[in-house]
Amino acid sequence: MEPRERISLCPVCGACPEVEVYDDEVRIGEEGNMVRLSVEEWNTLVDKILSGELKKL
Repeated sequence: MEPRERISLCPVCGACPEVEVYDDEVRIGEEGNMVRLSVEEWNTLVDKILSGELKKL
C-alpha cells in the first residue's frame, strides 16, 4: 500500500526520516527506526501542537 502523502523531514536530501500518511495510520521515521501512530494518536499529536502544548525545542 502506498501512502496518501509523504513528507520529508529534511527536503534537502533523501536520507532523512519521513512522515508517511496512510488511511489507517501515520508512520514517522526511516528504515529500521519507524514509529507507527493510529489515526487517533496522530490527531492527538496534531491537536497538542496546534494548542501550543507541544512547542519547538
